[in-house]
Amino acid sequence: MPHRLVESDSIGATAEEVRRRILEQISVGDLRPGQRLGAERDLAVDLGVSRSSLRQALSVLEAEGVVRRVPGRGGGTFVSADKVDRDLSRIVGVPALLRDQGFSAGSKVLSAAVVVSDSSTAKHLGIDANAFVYDIVRIRLADGSPISLEHARLPAERFPGLLEQSLGGSIYELLERTFGVSPVSAEERIEVVSATEDEGLILGVPTGAPLLSITRTSLGPDGVPIEHSHDLFRADRTRITVRTEGHAGATSVRTSRGKVLEMRPRVR
Repeated sequence: MPHRLVESDSIGATAEEVRRRILEQISVGDLRPGQRLGAERDLAVDLGVSRSSLRQALSVLEAEGVVRRVPGRGGGTFVSADKVDRDLSRIVGVPALLRDQGFSAGSKVLSAAVVVSDSSTAKHLGIDANAFVYDIVRIRLADGSPISLEHARLPAERFPGLLEQSLGGSIYELLERTFGVSPVSAEERIEVVSATEDEGLILGVPTGAPLLSITRTSLGPDGVPIEHSHDLFRADRTRITVRTEGHAGATSVRTSRGKVLEMRPRVR
């Protein structure tokens, strides 16, 4: 991962040594992209230096783009990640996914409406044809730039008044906070597709650029679908992680949360 070169002559010898030690830990893989460093106090103790020397070193590393420091509760110092790691073993909203990897998460709501369900959505949500659903389209931002285009549909009858809530954060966190419901399992299908002209303009990529198309159906604790969505992630900024379990020399393609991975090229 390329980083900017920054003059470090102005920092003390101890801070420069800390900087070099952190760089070495990253280069050998002891610190991984997106990993959160420990609290300053603990990190200073581990490295045997003062907090002021540590802060000097981190300031230079941040200016070089090696680490990013996220303020506020739940923030901290993270090793810069060149790509967002989309871990299919976890059911988590995009904002939490980004925050966990040290990115600054943001959203732009493009549209939010109550519409009549189409047949495909009704089938996936297990609702009657022509039932009402919430139709929410948002752009997800990582460090201020688009990372994905998200189109979610949820049964309106089950979540009355949903559109009266703020939709800028995680839908999953909103459902748990407002309705006491959160997804416990999901099935996700992934394809590599080519960006249309409009998708390219929204996501900041050329027409025809590869995108990861993720279609997801999430189930609540009662086993009833609560969401059917379609996300488009920038392939140049996203990495997919799948965890599998195997035994007796055989590897199962089914993850612990029952998600399905399918990747095949498709041109639209």
